Amino acid sequence: MDELADLTEELVAIPSHEDETAAGDAVEAWLRAETDARVERDAVGNVLAHRGETNDYDADALALVGHHDVVPPAEGQTTGEGISGEYVVERRDGRIYGRGAADMKGAVAACMLAFRDAEPPAARELAFASFVGEEVGGTGARHAVEAGFAPERALVAEGSTDYSKPGVTDVVVAHRGRRASTLVAHGTAAHASEPERGENAIYRASDAIDVVRGLDAPEATVFGETVSGSLAVTIIDGGETWNVIPERCTVTVDERTVPGDRADVGRAAEAVDGVEWEVEQDLPPMACGDDAFADAALAVARDVHDGLGLDRPEHVTKPHATDAGWLAQAGTDCLVCGASEPGEAHTDTESVGIDVLDRCYRIYRGLAERPF
Repeated sequence: MDELADLTEELVAIPSHEDETAAGDAVEAWLRAETDARVERDAVGNVLAHRGETNDYDADALALVGHHDVVPPAEGQTTGEGISGEYVVERRDGRIYGRGAADMKGAVAACMLAFRDAEPPAARELAFASFVGEEVGGTGARHAVEAGFAPERALVAEGSTDYSKPGVTDVVVAHRGRRASTLVAHGTAAHASEPERGENAIYRASDAIDVVRGLDAPEATVFGETVSGSLAVTIIDGGETWNVIPERCTVTVDERTVPGDRADVGRAAEAVDGVEWEVEQDLPPMACGDDAFADAALAVARDVHDGLGLDRPEHVTKPHATDAGWLAQAGTDCLVCGASEPGEAHTDTESVGIDVLDRCYRIYRGLAERPF
């Protein structure tokens, strides 16, 4: 456990909110020093490693996946003014505090150690990946997928602690995606004293919003668990001055998608003249389609919890998009299991429990060694 905590602190101390290079260097150097795996660094900075006879992902391949980028630190999480300087890392009361401890350098460290220590079945290729750009739309994962990273199965080490009950690390079988889109209403400017001479873009946007409000949010069922989407208008921006009929108004729509279904947001543009629909970001949802893999992961997680005298984990769904969505979209069966508790990631007091990291290490190693 000391080695895991020390490695977590080492990774957390390295700034990686603007440039992930140094953090990637540390992950790569450790893998080269501690394993005999084939280690590579791709063009965007992803760190990939492979154990097995070949790099053939058509074999019985399992990847342990994380990311080493983080969101910008809060004041007090660096040694400098604002968000400049080195990251501050503290260990106290059985927890490691610092930007990225929970999301997700602690879990990356657990994956690294499990990747080194596991003794997988002879036919299995074991892979490791730590991606860049997860916090900005999955740029690293997308690049890896386009370059051929397509393991048959992947365990993505994002947070899954405290979903079914306090103090357990669950196995996530599905998560929502996120589609961010904009309805752009076009009108004709006129003096506000003669509104009939123009076409008010705000009014058109309001009509489009009414259509969005009438749409049903999507819903899916995975392993008996319900995944519910959501739909909400979050920003309205229109008009330039008080005495001019606005000729343009934009409406931002936040949509949480589910495996196999989405809301028909485009209907708003079809129903209202002068309105266009533009998709700005589309993070895909994830649903595991491999029953044996999902059941094996839960069995391992339960064995670990039983051995530690903890309540048993469950198959659950996760409300947040992860890099598992990009892998799933490319054909990889994914599960999510990691150390971050709700309320820890992205906060100015971000921390992770060392005991939870140890639990994750045991799950990752156990799954890598288990036939399924």
